[in-house]
Amino acid sequence: MTPHAAPTRTVDVLAVGAHPDDVELGCGGTLAVLALAGRRVGILHLTRGEAGTRGTATQRRREAAAAAAALGAATLDFLDCGDGGLRAGAAEEDAVVALLRRRRPEIVLAPAPADRHPDHARAHRLVADACFYAGLARRARGRGGRAHRPAALFAFMQHDLFAPSFVVDVTAGWERKLAALAAYESQLHQPGARGAGADRRGKPDWGPATLVASREFRLAVEGRARHFGLLVGAELGEPFWSPQPLAVADPWQLRPRGHR
Repeated sequence: MTPHAAPTRTVDVLAVGAHPDDVELGCGGTLAVLALAGRRVGILHLTRGEAGTRGTATQRRREAAAAAAALGAATLDFLDCGDGGLRAGAAEEDAVVALLRRRRPEIVLAPAPADRHPDHARAHRLVADACFYAGLARRARGRGGRAHRPAALFAFMQHDLFAPSFVVDVTAGWERKLAALAAYESQLHQPGARGAGADRRGKPDWGPATLVASREFRLAVEGRARHFGLLVGAELGEPFWSPQPLAVADPWQLRPRGHR
């Protein structure tokens, strides 16, 4: 099980999803804002989305590459942890450990500990464990270089709600996020599209209708961002959960903006 990408490039922040489009939906705006600020961001998909209802693994790989470019990601990696029954054994842990040692992120963004899709919860446990093991010099020795443990792991929101530890103002990166979502033609509803099947102009039939390919889901993505943005005085926001307390050097900077 080996990652597929340039082997030596490091990043400041690595976002990990179980399937192609998870990262873009959950924290794409945050990645875009970080990239705009000059941070090197990377994306890791733990599977190729091969068990998905719509599209193919090959199509999703092309879409993921276009989405990563839209967000300004410096690296894009794939592992083969098994879509629709994500594996989290020793081999998968070693593969993620190797990737963490190669990319050497300070911050890792990952799915939350619990979610509607079982693969998402399994992904959280796999990534959280690998973040710890990556710092053990004698674990997976020789896999991806010297030991490295990220400073923080933050979870992004997918289907299930949680009380966020913090919300990132993603207003400045929203157009990049929309461009990334537009890249996933086979998976997500695209404004102006006629539906799941081929239309009279010969647009491709990606497969049966699904929740994430629905107009309602697409509207909910923006609705959630507007809701969490409102809570912190921003136009659009993405929520995160931290398993550890957050250090604050200047509480004055935590004052909410906007109307009171």
